[in-house]
Amino acid sequence: MSIATRTGDNGTTGLVFGQRVPKDHPRVEVVGRLDEFNAALGWAKAVAAGKPDLINQLEAVQRDLVNLMGELSADDADAARYLDSRFGRVTADDLARLDAGIAALENGDPPLKFDGWATPGKNALAASLDLARVAARRAERQLVALQRAGSPVRDLPLRYINRVSDLLWLLARQAES
Repeated sequence: MSIATRTGDNGTTGLVFGQRVPKDHPRVEVVGRLDEFNAALGWAKAVAAGKPDLINQLEAVQRDLVNLMGELSADDADAARYLDSRFGRVTADDLARLDAGIAALENGDPPLKFDGWATPGKNALAASLDLARVAARRAERQLVALQRAGSPVRDLPLRYINRVSDLLWLLARQAES
């Protein structure tokens, strides 16, 4: 089977349970933004070579994003079907893991020191984490737009994306120190 199915040549794409929608559909846009975020995390992982704890944190977020992209790839009419399926989804435990990471950075020894807005680019690792953070914020805005358009987006994915960008901001500041 080829990756080039040609089914999207007419400007449509398939959702998780087979429905076809235009490639500029708000749902497809959210999934695309999350995919961009996932790729940015991949770049940050590559730059973080030799920092296994950071790489593990970023890989956990990437696994969560795959689950989130799957969930958001289901049509509104199939939201309950997706949640009842064997497919993964972002959970309260995933959010708790992010909160624990944030607390560890904020209360670490030594605690992170920062002064308001950051100016990214002090080093390659910090810059890559900031790029991932802004990709997360872009995805978050698109997720909110999908919800405001009337799609039944669970509260947990919104909280997750908001929190993961906070974690990335702190990780970037840590990488600067």
